[in-house]
Amino acid sequence: MPAAALIRKLEQFDRISDAERQLLEQAAVRQRAVAKGEDLVREGDRPSESLFLITGFVARYNLLRTGKRQITALHVPGDFVDLHSFLVKKMDHGVMAITACTVGVVPHDALRLISETQPHLTRLLGLNIAVDAAIHRQWIVTIGRQSALEHTAHLFCEMFLRLQAVGLTEDYGFKFPLTQAELGDTLGLSTVHVNRILQELRAEGLITWRGETVVITDWPRLQQIADFDPTFLSLEQEPR
Repeated sequence: MPAAALIRKLEQFDRISDAERQLLEQAAVRQRAVAKGEDLVREGDRPSESLFLITGFVARYNLLRTGKRQITALHVPGDFVDLHSFLVKKMDHGVMAITACTVGVVPHDALRLISETQPHLTRLLGLNIAVDAAIHRQWIVTIGRQSALEHTAHLFCEMFLRLQAVGLTEDYGFKFPLTQAELGDTLGLSTVHVNRILQELRAEGLITWRGETVVITDWPRLQQIADFDPTFLSLEQEPR
């Protein structure tokens, strides 16, 4: 089932009927393989379809004229990486594959049909966009008002819960396939500063990071340091 992770994510928000599951599966007209480092969408594109992530990690980003890059969102399996393009039309940022990925392709015509005939499913897809916006607000707060240590801890807390929601954690461990340079582009820090912060998190007994696997070794303390409140992720299932 190509849409299994997407459906699991939406079920975190509210119950989904069998008919709604079938519609989501039918809406994905094909799958597409994306190589590591490849752009799924480029700034200035006017997509006629939206993509949801089946496997892998992707990042939204903007490039400055100097060539510097700011990653503005990380996406995990189950996420619609550009659902908003159905409404805003012209992309103001790019989306690139952090790892080799598989995506499901949903034509905007299929989304239009869902929006016109399936009010409940439309609300859940709209909530998907609203949660993306909530994550952006949290990133603005953390990058603007938290220390580098607190900010990094907050990101690890967020990624753990988002991956847990789609069944991609093991105890307190999860795949996190970013390089330190990519993490720096996410946090707005230099690679040297990122390395220093990671050493501090390890020394404090809060995380381990070996290869592509992060393990949170003291979840309560990591949450406390990050001042982490998961409300912004809307992980409680309730009628929508």
